[in-house]
Amino acid sequence: MKKIMLLGSGELGKELVIALKRLGQYVIAVDSYNDAPAQQVADEREVINMLDGAALDNIVAKHQPNIIVPEIEAIRTERFYDYEQQGITVVPSAKAANFTMNRKAIRDLAAKELGLKTAQYEYANSLEELIAATGKVGIPCVVKPLMSSSGKGQSVIKTTADIEKAWQYAQSGKRGDQTEVIVEAFVQFNSEITLLTVTQKNGPTLFCPPIGHRQERGDYQESWQPAAIASNQLATAQQMAAKVTAALTGAGIWGVEFFLADDGVYFSELSPRPHDTGMVTLAGTQNFSEFELHARAILGLPIPTITLERVGASAVILADKDGTAPEYIGLEKAMAYAQSDIRIFGKPVTRPYRRMAVALAYDALGSDVQEVKQKAIAIAKEVTVQ
Repeated sequence: MKKIMLLGSGELGKELVIALKRLGQYVIAVDSYNDAPAQQVADEREVINMLDGAALDNIVAKHQPNIIVPEIEAIRTERFYDYEQQGITVVPSAKAANFTMNRKAIRDLAAKELGLKTAQYEYANSLEELIAATGKVGIPCVVKPLMSSSGKGQSVIKTTADIEKAWQYAQSGKRGDQTEVIVEAFVQFNSEITLLTVTQKNGPTLFCPPIGHRQERGDYQESWQPAAIASNQLATAQQMAAKVTAALTGAGIWGVEFFLADDGVYFSELSPRPHDTGMVTLAGTQNFSEFELHARAILGLPIPTITLERVGASAVILADKDGTAPEYIGLEKAMAYAQSDIRIFGKPVTRPYRRMAVALAYDALGSDVQEVKQKAIAIAKEVTVQ
């Protein structure tokens, strides 16, 4: 049995803890607030500000974990190098956690060092620099904080009138104390996919069937598996994913995002952990969910193969206002749909657009993916967070 410290305890962490507990592991779930989803199923919990390096050091010293698993961006990740020196395994690695928590590090690695195809981009550390950057990449363009998650602080500049608003929104949505933003040229893509990629301690890099997704406000709304993609584009995406994960080192699951355009495949972003769009795998689309794959990879257990078992889709259930102790109205109607399921995350507090649950739908291999997706959307619409 390993002692595993989870840094960040949201809905993705909750499913990972369940997978780890099924494999007999001991988990300490850490978050910035009490009763976070993963804390509800873990062995122990800690509530700290993970951007406080001293507080992070204290709980690591207190619990002496064998493995540290970062699940969010807002962590003082430079401390991870020291933890590795102490003999603690950081998942996937201290290097991976540091590079991917900051969009600047991962984008420069992908574009400049590895030569992956990306959107043209610039950085800006003030409103004046943002104005200059938009002049270089052109309008429309996308602005993102270097550190943020779930689309927070991300917006599209459509005219020069949007520039100041985009800067202010990026600052309000950023995580940590990093004010710098990345400004990306708008890629005219046909679709976007997540390629869940599994690196192993003692085995080859594996790829899950591609997942399609739709975003609003920079956050995913629906995902479906398998996504339609030409075989040559899939091969290109797999080569790019293998290249970047090898450079970052370590074992675990990675959510690698790509744009599919007329002129090829563009690398977009990468997360060194289970991906929100991968919640579709909870619908049994694969022989192992993304959380089971992550658990096996973390523990160095073999993953002989990843197979597509059925067609599936997920659709998010959002809160629409600030509140506490939420109730879920309409579950009876939602759960009356055949070949479906719902996962309620157990978040104690609501706010507008906060993801509170997910609707899942599935059907046999060969079924119409669009029909399954529409069913997931219909199920999600039956549920109101009150």
